Amino acid sequence: MAFFNKLKESLTKTRQNLVGKIDQVIHRYKKIDEEIYEELEEVLIQADVGVNTAVELVDRLRRAVRERREDDAEKLRPMLKEIIKEIMGEESVPVNLDGNCPTVIMVVGVNGAGKTTTIGKLAHYYKSEGKKVVLGAADTFRAAAVEQLEIWANRVGVDLIKHREGSDPAAVAFDSLQAARARRADVLIIDTAGRLHTKTNLMEELKKIKRVLNREMPGAPHEVLLVLDATNGQNAVSQAKLFGEAVGVTGIALTKLDGSAKGGVVIAVNSTLEIPIKLIGVGEGLEDIRPFIAGEFVDALFA
Repeated sequence: MAFFNKLKESLTKTRQNLVGKIDQVIHRYKKIDEEIYEELEEVLIQADVGVNTAVELVDRLRRAVRERREDDAEKLRPMLKEIIKEIMGEESVPVNLDGNCPTVIMVVGVNGAGKTTTIGKLAHYYKSEGKKVVLGAADTFRAAAVEQLEIWANRVGVDLIKHREGSDPAAVAFDSLQAARARRADVLIIDTAGRLHTKTNLMEELKKIKRVLNREMPGAPHEVLLVLDATNGQNAVSQAKLFGEAVGVTGIALTKLDGSAKGGVVIAVNSTLEIPIKLIGVGEGLEDIRPFIAGEFVDALFA
């Protein structure tokens, strides 16, 4: 219940921007007509639900209204909530910890998305579950990246494997895996670079890290987690497509939901990409990362 309340609170800006505006539209009408559908579609698009998803939602709403022979505009809100739940599904898809020792999680994403913070919180989450965690600092190009990760490792109380600034990231990944095995770690989380302005180089570098990990431990990385910043709205969807094509992303961690009025992007990501959202970040605290449960998200959004 505490986390649900935190989620509800973190979605305040999105609720005002999305559900608040849906309510405003509905309250202006007594009966359901074509104009109300057009206005609802516009609200959904402005809240970064995405054009295709907004059109699909409103089409489903029209069908539901016809099937139920409904004409009271006030009934649209619960119907829309129900349809969003249908589109997003009720199930949560957990991060893949499949009994490998160590389970290797490779974390990717652009600089500024909250990658390092997410790794720190994730390390804390697994440590609090009694797991032994090792971090690998394979973002060797950004001067502050290794230092940031080191601060998190110290704060959480987990081991960090690092090389000199400018070292080969794949070599760091290799050493991190060897160390995690030697220390009998349950989970190895590897940070990677996120300089999107050199897209080709970056993607090739990420592929190399993946190849090295897989060569040393067939099946690794067991999870390629893409960190996306919710405040980026539709840009987050483009990033997901880019990283997904290049490195086979298996799950998404969506950060900064508490600072975003564009939380509608959760619906867009969930309905347009084949990649499940597995984690959400809803604040600055160590505890503020949790597995993503779609039904809970929709309930909190419409609360």
